[in-house]
Amino acid sequence: MLFFYNYPFGTLKIKHFRAFFRKVAPHRLFRNTGPEEDLPKDFDSNAEYYYKKLGLPIDGNDYVQTLQASLDHNLQQLNNSITDNNKVKIVLTKKNNVGKIKLMPYDAQIEPSNLIALQQAINRRWSTINLIDILKETDLRVGFTKHFHTVATRANVSEDKLLKRLLLSLYAIGSNTGLKRISAANDDTNYSDLRYIKRRFINVVNTRQAIAEIVNAILEIRDPRIWGSATTGCACDSTKVSSWDQNLMTEWHTRYHGRGVMIYWHVDKNAACIYSQLKTCSSSEVGSMIKGVLDHCTKMDMKQSYVDTHGQSTIGFAFSHLLHFDLLPRLKNIKKQKLYYSTTKDKGNYKNLSSILKSSINWDLIKKYYHEVVKYVAALRTGMVEPEVMLKIMSSDNNDHPVYQALTEIGNAVKTIFLCRYLMSEELRVEIHEALNVVERLNSIMGFIFYGKLGEISTNNREDQELAIVCLHLLQVCMVYINTLIIQEVLSDPIWQSRLTPEDMRALTPLIHSHINPYGLFPLDLNKRLIIEQHKQVAA
Repeated sequence: MLFFYNYPFGTLKIKHFRAFFRKVAPHRLFRNTGPEEDLPKDFDSNAEYYYKKLGLPIDGNDYVQTLQASLDHNLQQLNNSITDNNKVKIVLTKKNNVGKIKLMPYDAQIEPSNLIALQQAINRRWSTINLIDILKETDLRVGFTKHFHTVATRANVSEDKLLKRLLLSLYAIGSNTGLKRISAANDDTNYSDLRYIKRRFINVVNTRQAIAEIVNAILEIRDPRIWGSATTGCACDSTKVSSWDQNLMTEWHTRYHGRGVMIYWHVDKNAACIYSQLKTCSSSEVGSMIKGVLDHCTKMDMKQSYVDTHGQSTIGFAFSHLLHFDLLPRLKNIKKQKLYYSTTKDKGNYKNLSSILKSSINWDLIKKYYHEVVKYVAALRTGMVEPEVMLKIMSSDNNDHPVYQALTEIGNAVKTIFLCRYLMSEELRVEIHEALNVVERLNSIMGFIFYGKLGEISTNNREDQELAIVCLHLLQVCMVYINTLIIQEVLSDPIWQSRLTPEDMRALTPLIHSHINPYGLFPLDLNKRLIIEQHKQVAA
């Protein structure tokens, strides 16, 4: 039997509803207005305020002058150095004499020699720590459960019972084991109690606040002698998670060959996950990347975003430049990349790059629509429009839009500047690869934590799906917090202070779990502490 539903755009069969919902709902189904309605209404009257907030010059000529000078400088540097660069070659194809960029393989890095011994030292002192105890110890030190307030007018639960049930519920959701299994190990808590806590106290908003609290604590406790100075860059990537095929977000992923949803991570170089998002397999990774930069609530000042090929686009480069962060992608199709130059008469200045030069930038178009471009950027910065919706508006399907055309010109210039830096600096290329390796390792750790129900999101409720992801994120940052303390405690021993080599320090990470046990039935004892610091062991 086929069911039919009446919608503003005609009659749909239920089997077509899912595809219709994904494509139309975000920007047409539930709105009767155009995209201009999402822009700041007072932008023209308060332009000076918005330009100051965005840190952009009011005069478009000043913006263009700065961008053009940077483009000319980087192109000239690349042109002068490319012939002496043994790691980068421009190869001409025999068929049509078109230039292609070719990168030589990296030299193998020296293997760290002492990290296995460090892990063994950790295992001797903390042989088996239950994952739920890591969650508990983090709260006892940071107090993140203060963010979980009831949505009701009052709550008839004592503080001790509330704390225990909160931790049990967060662990049950974040590990995907479920409330029933976790309640079975605690005689004073049953399934109904945990359902009540989840319904009244736990939601996506307060869980994100708790995550930000823990991430800020991680940034504060890090020893710069071990982890380096404060990082300002995050690696961004997504991973597929299986989910029930009856919910509207589930899609078949052509690259992973399976149905499910995507989780998009923002991870700093020392493995702390700053932001997480639940998305469909076909949604824009560029939009997710921008959203994480704008919406993370931590104290981290994010200035670099490391992404793979799917996380970048010409429009993405434009928005990143206007929002004052560097978009640093690892481009799979590097051989097909082309460079843009300022004006036609400047093309002759870059003879060593002539085969990979494409066309000149239309600076007049940028100047003409600069004010409108900044208006769209202000809508992003103030949260009036979601980045994914903005990128759907500013897509190639709307290429006759003047703002899209101006953003494309800005993006071409910014991407060319990045490519010049990328080709000139092997250190930058290695830095991007190392950052993305961190987020790849994170994906395996998330599988270690989210092991319940074979790692499948077993609900069709959109809010419960997102709640499972942010609770998983919460457990990950708790693990990083405790592991950071443990590693720093071991390395404070005089035996270890001069033992680690630079290669060991480069590969050191808090994403270790051989001393952690996520399995079994875990009774939670709030009176039992996890001893980390040496002076606490002596006192005990």
